[in-house]
Amino acid sequence: MSRSAHPAGPRHADVLTEGHYSAPPADLNSLDPKVWSSTVTRDKGGELTVGGLGVSRLAEEFGTPAYFLDETDFRARCRAWADAFGRDADVFYAGKAFLSRAVVRWLHEEGLNLDVCSGTELATALDAGMPAERIAFHGNNKSEAEIRRAVEAGVGRIVLDSFQEIVRVAHIAQELGTVQKAFIRVTVGVEAHTHEFIATAHEDQKFGIALADGQAAEAVRRALKLDGLELIGIHSHIGSQIFDMAGFEVSARRVVQLLAEVRDEHGVELPEIDLGGGLGIAYTSEDDPREPHEIATALSEIVTRECSAAGLRAPRISVEPGRAIVGPTAFTLYEVGTIKPLEGLRTYVSVDGGMSDNIRTALYDAEYSVSLVSRTSDAEPMLVRVVGKHCESGDIVVRDAFLPADLAPGDLIAVPATGAYCRSMASNYNHALRPPVVAVRDGSARVIVRRETEEDLLRLDVG
Repeated sequence: MSRSAHPAGPRHADVLTEGHYSAPPADLNSLDPKVWSSTVTRDKGGELTVGGLGVSRLAEEFGTPAYFLDETDFRARCRAWADAFGRDADVFYAGKAFLSRAVVRWLHEEGLNLDVCSGTELATALDAGMPAERIAFHGNNKSEAEIRRAVEAGVGRIVLDSFQEIVRVAHIAQELGTVQKAFIRVTVGVEAHTHEFIATAHEDQKFGIALADGQAAEAVRRALKLDGLELIGIHSHIGSQIFDMAGFEVSARRVVQLLAEVRDEHGVELPEIDLGGGLGIAYTSEDDPREPHEIATALSEIVTRECSAAGLRAPRISVEPGRAIVGPTAFTLYEVGTIKPLEGLRTYVSVDGGMSDNIRTALYDAEYSVSLVSRTSDAEPMLVRVVGKHCESGDIVVRDAFLPADLAPGDLIAVPATGAYCRSMASNYNHALRPPVVAVRDGSARVIVRRETEEDLLRLDVG
């Protein structure tokens, strides 16, 4: 493709107050290690590589758009979380972020547990060989069929989310002649500093049983009376993409208060608490996520302090990182199609994907970085909005970012930190074909989730 000049949008002098950035980065060719996975670099010619493979070769072999997942980085993050929490705690990877049979096998090999929140996530986990006792089953409206499947499989814990579910799980376990280990999920009234749709611990939402008005205490009361249940702990999850540990401190304090109430009323000290996940990652250079060892130390100190004050033995802690593991390990590769400058505003850069492969910008107003990756450029920066090809004005991938002013159709650009929730929330809007997930490691690449085909879509259309 030719890279002929075209009328460009505003340069940085015009856009000091536009969008997420106050000014363009000093070097558009640099790669912030906070945002990109660990094996990503540029070769001598300026092309981006991952796992030793250049993106031009990857695009030629696998097409665009496509998600490229750095397996080396994924495994390293698993080990970092496992090492940070050690043998006296449990790390459950949150499968909703991204799940495939390959990922399940990696988790198993690296010593992590897995939480699932649907019967089909459970099926994927079991099919890929994850031991059932290392699986936790979430969900605010599990069907009887899903619960039965989980109990029959022998999942290690079911997280109870309502009064009806307490009875439902106990009844099914009794029918099957077993006792199911369970947690009760409570909402602790903590307002996480995140988007409304991913804040999950305030009372006005669908998850959990509120501590307010004694509802959680009543849930514990009922669960302890049922023969089909072994209540082993309390679960709390305050939201997603959180950088501030203050919310976890308040949540832990309130959960420990409930544990103390349970001890005082029932003479039982529940042995575990699960503080959920939700720790943020760097989508842009302005984000400053915490390392796993910092998180582990902070949570352990919080729980130990609160339990000591309440006269309780410190329970075993569980956490559920999903985004924090898989999010930074992948990027989405696109080909530039059209470039449309709007004088005095910005330049619209259309790519061959969009909201069908990344709905988060439209849904959560999420912010992302973007880079020209098929080459380097010395051109001055221009403010761009990267948009998709779908029939929707909200089809935005990156709301405001800077790319070189000589960007042209046929260039490859990449959006990092798309490992979490992009493929798992992908759609067929406008009958788009969902992209593949390609794992890259040590100079080789393999498809772990294949690209959809027209035949796939037509096969489902039985009319």
